[in-house]
Amino acid sequence: MTAGPRLVVVGDPAGRRVAFFQDALRTAGLPEARVVSWPEVLRGRARFAAGETVRLDSPGEDVEADRLLRGIDDPTRVEGTGLWYERFLAAVSGLARSVTGAGAVLVDDPAELAALFDKRLSHGLLRAAGVPVPESPTSGPSAPALRGWEELRSSTARAGLRRVFVKLAHGSSASGVLALESNGAGRIQATTSVERGPDGRLFNSLRVRRYTSEREVAAIVDALAPDGLHVERWLPKAVQDGRAADLRVVVIDGRATHAVLRTSRSPMTNLHLGGARGDLDAARAAITAAGGRWTDALEVCERAAAAFPGTRCVGVDLLPATGWRRFAVGEVNAFGDLLPGLTGLPGSGAECLDTYAAQVAAQFPDSRTPDATTPTAHITRTTPVACTTRTTPVSPTAHTTSTARTTGTSTT
Repeated sequence: MTAGPRLVVVGDPAGRRVAFFQDALRTAGLPEARVVSWPEVLRGRARFAAGETVRLDSPGEDVEADRLLRGIDDPTRVEGTGLWYERFLAAVSGLARSVTGAGAVLVDDPAELAALFDKRLSHGLLRAAGVPVPESPTSGPSAPALRGWEELRSSTARAGLRRVFVKLAHGSSASGVLALESNGAGRIQATTSVERGPDGRLFNSLRVRRYTSEREVAAIVDALAPDGLHVERWLPKAVQDGRAADLRVVVIDGRATHAVLRTSRSPMTNLHLGGARGDLDAARAAITAAGGRWTDALEVCERAAAAFPGTRCVGVDLLPATGWRRFAVGEVNAFGDLLPGLTGLPGSGAECLDTYAAQVAAQFPDSRTPDATTPTAHITRTTPVACTTRTTPVSPTAHTTSTARTTGTSTT
């Protein structure tokens, strides 16, 4: 192994993310990273050294980290995201001081995580930057907090919103999300993966269900509200083969490099909730047939990523409107790069690389990229690239604790 940078990754030592990152380093001819676990950070035991470069990865699949962050022993529970946010930001702040004090360097700006993990703040930043986003009464730091069902109903009524997504402000992987509909007669329906127990506790379920009783919906919203709520207009999505479609687009150093089309018969397209990877080529063809351009869709994602200039890699959830001609950004995810087996878009410069290998190539442009015949640093979107065959091990897309409930840690 040749000499190289001294890398540290803060993540789950036994998780897929760290494994994929280490594989990318080895393939690029770089030394493996030293791994620091999130529980070490949360307990104040993490140490760093001068000259190290530190990468933060998601604590999402680490059950012990989740317990320390949310203060809840059952990882399938929905509640506790407000405490998770508070403790996570405090841990990152302390980690940043330790890294700087030791003479090491963080790859990304830790301050941006405060907005990336608060859907209200990130929505406000995107809107201020002119990025198309769904209408929201909770957008930005000055928006009023919704403290329960009655305030949610009043807020959406004032805004004229009858179909909305209600999200946990600090949630991920569709945990706690309700696709809420009301009609002129006041009837309510909520589609969600939330399972409400007999004692009122909420759980992440693998089965998407519908609640049609306002009393039940109100009870769920009231239980979620203490953790913080974000509300967005439910935009009608484009359809592929009779299924609602959206995209996860990874943007690395300002360029959209990877994309996956997600389709579902329910409003939630997450793969662990019954969503499936759709035909991206067919979606691109549909955009062209509608008179649009695929590059315009990618540029919307790149503009969204530019609202977080200190974060080198984000996953953008792109919502194509009915007819495939217009696009809006649903969310920007700090750790939205877990797309096993997916190589880069044509002309992206990452055609032969998965999301982790592409990040390594971007950060260390002099490292080898043996799968490509053209140097990645000089590729434009129209430059053809020839790749040799590479097999990337693919792990299950849903991290579950039983056949009935899920921890909600899948990012796709």
